[in-house]
Amino acid sequence: MSKITPLETSNSLEQFFNELVQNVEPRNLYAPVNYIMSQGGKRIRPQLVLLAAELFGANVEDAFFPATAFEMLHNFTLIHDDIMDCAPIRRGKETVYKKWNSNIAILSGDVLASMAMQQLLKTPCTPETLIKMSNLFVKTAIEVCEGQQYDLDFETQEEVTLNEYLNMIRLKTAVMLAGCLKIGAILANASEEDQNAIYNFGINLGLAFQLVDDMLDVYADAETFGKEIGGDIQTNKKTYLFLHALQHANEKQKSLLQHYFSSNHYSKNEKFNAVKTIFDELHCKEETEKTVDELLNKAYLNIEATSLNIEKKETLKQLALTLSRRSK
Repeated sequence: MSKITPLETSNSLEQFFNELVQNVEPRNLYAPVNYIMSQGGKRIRPQLVLLAAELFGANVEDAFFPATAFEMLHNFTLIHDDIMDCAPIRRGKETVYKKWNSNIAILSGDVLASMAMQQLLKTPCTPETLIKMSNLFVKTAIEVCEGQQYDLDFETQEEVTLNEYLNMIRLKTAVMLAGCLKIGAILANASEEDQNAIYNFGINLGLAFQLVDDMLDVYADAETFGKEIGGDIQTNKKTYLFLHALQHANEKQKSLLQHYFSSNHYSKNEKFNAVKTIFDELHCKEETEKTVDELLNKAYLNIEATSLNIEKKETLKQLALTLSRRSK
């Protein structure tokens, strides 16, 4: 196993992303790529690739390539998601389409996705391993698009169940985290059982991660969160909190929720405060936190299903706890 330290790896990631496409032409294609990739962010996805590779015994330096590929793929989805969501702020800065325009943002996202696959193909490994990693990478990209389409469909779909919502976020968010973990295990030639267990851990972790994101959109501190608070409410997104509220609301509350989520005649503050009041009355935050805890317990069972030693299992448990208790 490589003796490269986590700090060295993080620094290498940031240096790579900062220098990815500096001074490359055409400028309006690559400047947005440089803009979003050099913003930092949590870098959860590449860290998951590197962590899984290390835990299962791969060379961490070899895992650098799939790690950077997944982060590039993730940022491609952010560029396009922000256009579809009309989101003005990302990581405390203007979103790509707001800084340039939608046409440039679409094209820059497209080239970033292609560059991600190009980066993955640089991984030093056997052809068989590269094929397995490539198949997983492409499968993940397809599923993320499926999840995004469901998310868009739900905006105009009259009724959405909590199970339908959980399936949507499994595709849109969880499969990316699961893919990052599994690709590290594939690179390490881990057993099929370990690959499946770490993938399922990533699914449950990703579901919990998104539910926390749903809560933060309503209850986070705006400066800490790094994006606009109440964006989901403003764009009528049917989040876990909204669907739980709709399921448990009395007639008056249900009528108000449906009214605010079908009208754009109210100011952002008025709409946000009215919807948040109903969420508070129905204890939506607390109920969502309960579901997060249930998913966390499932993630712990997935960890126990791996062949990793106690110390490595504890590392994964601490990771799950940290991501499910985040404030941004």
